Amino acid sequence: QVQVVESGGGLVQAGGSLRLSCAASGSGFSINVMGWYRQAPGKQRELVATITRGRSTNYADSVKGRFTISRDNAKNTVYLQMNSLKPEDTAVYYCNVFVSGILHGYWGQGTQVTVSS
Repeated sequence: QVQVVESGGGLVQAGGSLRLSCAASGSGFSINVMGWYRQAPGKQRELVATITRGRSTNYADSVKGRFTISRDNAKNTVYLQMNSLKPEDTAVYYCNVFVSGILHGYWGQGTQVTVSS
C-alpha cells in the first residue's frame, strides 16, 4: 500500500518557473521508477518525464530543455523543475510511482498548473 501526494502547483506567467514535488509513503516498499504525467482539458493524459532509481531520465519532446526531473531516494520523493513555462503547459500534473513486486503504478491526486500568457 503506497500513498502518493503531489504539491507545488499554482498560477504562473509565461516564461516563469515552478517546482512540483511528489512524496510517496506507506508500508514497506522500494521505489523503482517515478514519473510525471499531465492532462490538459479535452486532452489525453501524457507522459512528461520519468526517472529510475539510478537517476536515469527520460523526457517528452515538448518539455526537453525546459523541465528537469530529479529524486531523493532517502525521502521517497520526486521533483519536477519547470522553467520557461508556456501556456500550453497548463494541465493537471500527476505523479506515478512503481515499486518492487507490484505490476502497476500508484497515482497521486494531481496538482493544477496554470500558465498565463
